[in-house]
Amino acid sequence: MADADIIPLGTRGEPGRGTGKAPSSAARGLAGASGRPRPVRKKKPSAEESAVPAEESAEPAEESAEPRPERSAGGVPVATTRERHPLRGIPASDWKAALDSAAREVFGADWEPQLARLLAFWRRRVTGDYDVDDYGFDRELTERFLLAVLRPLKEKWFRIEVRGIDNIPTDGGALVVSNHSGTLPVDALMTMVTIHDHLGRDLRPLGADLVFRMPFVGMLARRSGATLACNEDVERMLCGGELVGVWPEGFKGIGKPYSERYKLQRFGRGGFVSAALRTGVPIVPLSVVGAEEIYPLVGNIPALAKVLGLPYLPITPFFPLLGPLGMVPLPSKWLIEFGEPIRTDEYDDGAADDPMLVFDVTDQVRETIQQTLYTLLMQRGSVFR
Repeated sequence: MADADIIPLGTRGEPGRGTGKAPSSAARGLAGASGRPRPVRKKKPSAEESAVPAEESAEPAEESAEPRPERSAGGVPVATTRERHPLRGIPASDWKAALDSAAREVFGADWEPQLARLLAFWRRRVTGDYDVDDYGFDRELTERFLLAVLRPLKEKWFRIEVRGIDNIPTDGGALVVSNHSGTLPVDALMTMVTIHDHLGRDLRPLGADLVFRMPFVGMLARRSGATLACNEDVERMLCGGELVGVWPEGFKGIGKPYSERYKLQRFGRGGFVSAALRTGVPIVPLSVVGAEEIYPLVGNIPALAKVLGLPYLPITPFFPLLGPLGMVPLPSKWLIEFGEPIRTDEYDDGAADDPMLVFDVTDQVRETIQQTLYTLLMQRGSVFR
C-alpha cells in the first residue's frame, strides 16, 4: 500500500487507469445521448394478439393485482411485515374468549356477577341511592370497602386466632369491652372485621370526640358505624339491639410506652357499666394480645403533640426515622378471646345510680380482661409466630 500511486482527479493518468479523454461516440451510443438509459419502447400488438377475447386478456391483470411474495436467494418465500402482524385476521369471538379466560383466571368462575354487583354499587354511590341510619352508618360501604380492605390484614398479616366467639349473643343488644393498645387503634378495626366474619353482626364502636373532628377520619368512622362515646347514644343503640364496642382505656391505653405493654390503664368512671345496667344487656369482656407489638412506642414528643392538638406524638423504632414506611405495622401474632358474658339484667332498678355497684362491676370487667391477657401471653409463645 505504501508504493501505490495516487492519481489526482482530472489528470490524464497512465495506461490501464483511463486516458482522461472524453468517451468515444460508440460509448456514448450505449448510454444514450444524455448518458441515461434509453426508454424501452413498447411493441404494438399485432392483429392476432389484439383478437384475444377480453376475458382471457383480463386474467393476467387480475393475477398481477395480487402482491407477489418476495423470495429469497434460494427461492423460499419471505414473509412481509403485513403477513406477520399478530392482530391481523383475529376475529372478535377469539378476543372475547381470551378476555373471558383471563377474567376467570384472575377473578374466578363467577367474575361476571361480581362485576355486575360492583358496577351497581358504584352507580348507587354516584346517584346517592343508598341508606344510612340515624348515626350515619353505611352498611354497604362498610362491608364492600372497609372490611374488604381490613380482611387481608386479619388473615394474612396478623393471623388472628379467635377464641370464645360463642360468648357474643347472635341477636339483641350487648356491650363488648376490650383492652386498648397499639399506638394506633388497629385493634378496634380488627375486632370489627372478626365479629362480622364469624357472626355476621356489625360492631358499633364508640370513639372519642377527637376522632370525629379529623377531616377524613371522622367521616369514615361515621360511615363504618362508629358514634360518639356518650351515654345517651350508647343506651339508645343498646335498646335498639345493637352490638356496641367500647375501649375504656382510651388514649392512655394506645399511647402507653412499650415497657408497660399489656398492663391495663384506668377504666375511666365506669360510664359503660352504667349504660349496660340501665339497658339490661350483657357485658362481654374481650382480651387482645398482639396489638402492643405492631408499633412499639419508645418515645413521645408532648410539646409538638400539644401544638397539633393530639394526645401524644409517637416515636417508634421505625417512625419517623423511615417516614411513611415506618407506618407499616409489624406482623405480630394475635390472639383474641371473648370472655363469658357478665349479666346485668339481674340487678334491681336504679342500680346504675349506685356508684359503688358501678365501681364493683367495672373492676370485675377490668380484672377479667387483665387475667386473660396474662394467660394468652403464656400461650402465644413467640411474638411473630
